[in-house]
Amino acid sequence: MARRITCPYCYESFTPREIRFRCNSRLSRTRKQCPRRRDPVLDERFGRRPSHDVGPDFAADGRKPTAVCPDCDGETTYRICPVCHCELPVQFGRVENRLIAMVGAKASGKTIYMTVLLHEMRNQVGEAYGASMMGLDDTTMRRYSSEYEDRLYRDRQMFPGTQTASTNANRVEPLVFRFGLRRRSLFGERPQHTVLSFFDTAGEDFSTRESVELNTRYLTGADGIILLLDPLQMPGARESAAPGTALPGTEGLDAPINVLGRVTNMLLAARGGKATAKIETPVAVVFSKLDAFWHLLENGSPLRAHAPARGRFEVGDSLSVHEEVRQLLREWDGVPIDQSLENTYARYRYFGVSSLGRSPTPEARVAPTGIQPYRVADPLLWLLSEFGSVPRAGRG
Repeated sequence: MARRITCPYCYESFTPREIRFRCNSRLSRTRKQCPRRRDPVLDERFGRRPSHDVGPDFAADGRKPTAVCPDCDGETTYRICPVCHCELPVQFGRVENRLIAMVGAKASGKTIYMTVLLHEMRNQVGEAYGASMMGLDDTTMRRYSSEYEDRLYRDRQMFPGTQTASTNANRVEPLVFRFGLRRRSLFGERPQHTVLSFFDTAGEDFSTRESVELNTRYLTGADGIILLLDPLQMPGARESAAPGTALPGTEGLDAPINVLGRVTNMLLAARGGKATAKIETPVAVVFSKLDAFWHLLENGSPLRAHAPARGRFEVGDSLSVHEEVRQLLREWDGVPIDQSLENTYARYRYFGVSSLGRSPTPEARVAPTGIQPYRVADPLLWLLSEFGSVPRAGRG
């Protein structure tokens, strides 16, 4: 059976041969030129944009890096997804392509977490690991800077609620990055590149099984899942939060165990008849807003220390955090979450993070102390270490 790959933009899978090409609409060697025009597939998937005036698409052997347009005889290197017609990365199919699904309940802080995570990966983590994190297309570079990073880091403002897929005509528009790292081998240092695709879902897209099935097809194609849960939405944890903590309202919010249950049900349904084996997709279970509980932790707690910055993922440190969070779950009446994960997933790991380091102000702005993230990169680094994309120290 031919190997299948997954588009980092629409999360549909296909064989490398099925990749289509797009004419570059330049004057060819035979003095012909294809006119630019609207692509109805792009318009349907992502809405009408001026940038969607593009050359015509055509079928050819997608395993090859180039093809000749049958209309103008011009050679093109533009390979596109056969489903959504987005232009694919230059080395797509020849470098690792990892899709990271980021899911969580409404008001769990997903957009803030994703923004800070990517900022940390491009700066502090990049320096520690000798790595780079670059937007893979113009839309990603523009959107991340203007809609995410500038708003939080420059303007110090929180984000409005993420628009649901149903109110956005079921259009998904992920942020796609290339993660580059120098790896040592017997033949010296060699570059290793991984394509990472992040999609920030609205919490409402996980409120019912119907909305999950309609709006989150990307889950079944994900290589790894970051499941963000807000302990302040757990009754057992709300009572022990530090005085002055901004508590989310309770109306319209879904319990973390229910979000986990619906995601799990979808992953199980996608496997067909394999009802007995555990789900193999690694899941990073991330408890946000940990700063609200630092006053309860002992001085020697691994949750009071930053992750070691040694250019490798420290397994021992991660396992210590995992066990500490598991203990907190017992105190937060979260045992059902732990039992569900243990019985259903082959690979999962707990993490505790704080995206901002302190609750935002009542005016929905970053606290005067500024953004002080804590362990936000740990979940992604664990997933990358599971894929073999970053070095690791230790076993487990």
